[in-house]
Amino acid sequence: MFLAKGGDSRYLPFKGKVKLKGEPLNGCSSCWRGLGRGTMKPLYLLLTVGILAVRRCTARLGPSELECWFVEEQGGGRGMLQGVTKRPAVLLLRQGTGEPPPRPDLDSSLYLKVHDPAGSLGDSLKGSVAPSCELNRYVPSPATSDWAAVLTPEPYSPRSLDGTWLVVSLSSPQVCLSSLLQLSQSQSATSSVTIATAVLTVLSHSPVVLVGPGENATLDLSFTYSSPHSSGASSSLGPPPFGLEWRRQHRGTGQLLLAVTPGLGGQALGSPEGAVAFATWDEKGVASPWSGNGTLLLPDVKPHQEGTYLATVHLPHLQTQVALKLKIQKPPKVSLTPSPMVWAYPGQAPPELLCLISHFYPLEELQVSWEFQNGTGGGRREAGGQAWRSSYRYHPDGTISVSAHLRPPPVTVEQHGSRYICVVHHSSLQSKGLSAQVSLEVAGISGPSLEDGVGLFLSAFLLLGLLKGMEWIMSFRSPSPDTKEKKSY
Repeated sequence: MFLAKGGDSRYLPFKGKVKLKGEPLNGCSSCWRGLGRGTMKPLYLLLTVGILAVRRCTARLGPSELECWFVEEQGGGRGMLQGVTKRPAVLLLRQGTGEPPPRPDLDSSLYLKVHDPAGSLGDSLKGSVAPSCELNRYVPSPATSDWAAVLTPEPYSPRSLDGTWLVVSLSSPQVCLSSLLQLSQSQSATSSVTIATAVLTVLSHSPVVLVGPGENATLDLSFTYSSPHSSGASSSLGPPPFGLEWRRQHRGTGQLLLAVTPGLGGQALGSPEGAVAFATWDEKGVASPWSGNGTLLLPDVKPHQEGTYLATVHLPHLQTQVALKLKIQKPPKVSLTPSPMVWAYPGQAPPELLCLISHFYPLEELQVSWEFQNGTGGGRREAGGQAWRSSYRYHPDGTISVSAHLRPPPVTVEQHGSRYICVVHHSSLQSKGLSAQVSLEVAGISGPSLEDGVGLFLSAFLLLGLLKGMEWIMSFRSPSPDTKEKKSY
């Protein structure tokens, strides 16, 4: 296994387990534990193993079919694009040996019975909502990047890649996947379906990664490869060489993070951000299918690193990619001054209120409002007065702070006990947001309360103690009359 680090021209041999802040990168170190020694009865042991086996087999079952759209561009004269056509298609992922049910509404070339030796298509959708599915035509070709030229020393693709190819793209909140399908060339003319084999599949179970500034981000990526039709003896040579590329796109700019070809003597290209990727086949058996790992680690992420991350797996004459999103969020802290109350005489305006919203990210998803609630109860309403915001302040860690100000209008006696509320909504918060409030006390309409009496009593008691202490100090320092008479002799 190799660890590839962006900006370093060496491959780092790796043995053992890699942990990031004490956590395993992919899976866990104790996902499969022993069942005990000598204390479990044989019957109970067999029953436990049977239940685990049934659960495992059941969990592997994904959807039996997927509704898709076949999207094709229509070219015009002089290389102009006339438009895009969409036709319905269906992927049959789990079917018996018999003929699938007829679908007269579909073209037989788009009614695909998928043979997936690695099981990636069905297994990846376990527990996921119905994904969006799109099919496009694909033509095997060498990689265009210079660093991946070592994968295709011959200019022409082998005969095993002949035939019609499609690329299927699946996306849901739980998974994003791209798979290259090779259609069967020995197809019966009377069959209502077309046999397709999933050759190269790239997927991620974390299509959207949310982290805070300064935290480590893990962008999960795995891939599987099954030998295509008519590959012959090539399947007995082990998995093919591959290349892994990670790019970031954000606000119209792109950047190469990592590009490696493990085991081929190439250089690891990338940016000096400390990005580290796993670039290896999990098991190098002689028979397909094979699975690999291309997970990317980003230590101590900064806000400028958010964006869309494109992960591309290159095989000789085959390439496919998935897009992951890294979002950086930090919830704000909200404080209101003066607090916990403000005073004003009837007909006068309370002092200006300042609501500090500090150390949050991102900037675009912040909303601040002022609300007013009467002391007699009832709902809230928009606070009157003049409201404005200060300019944004950027901190070294990339977070942002801003101040919201409110200059309330003159108050009335009826508004005694009311509250001014600063309400903050942000994408990192729950729907109700955060708030800070201050009470309004209108002077001269309420007599002293029990708390006021207790406070006055304690103040008087402390003042009396202070006076007694000063009297004792003065009496101690002043000389007595007897001492003065002794000094006169």
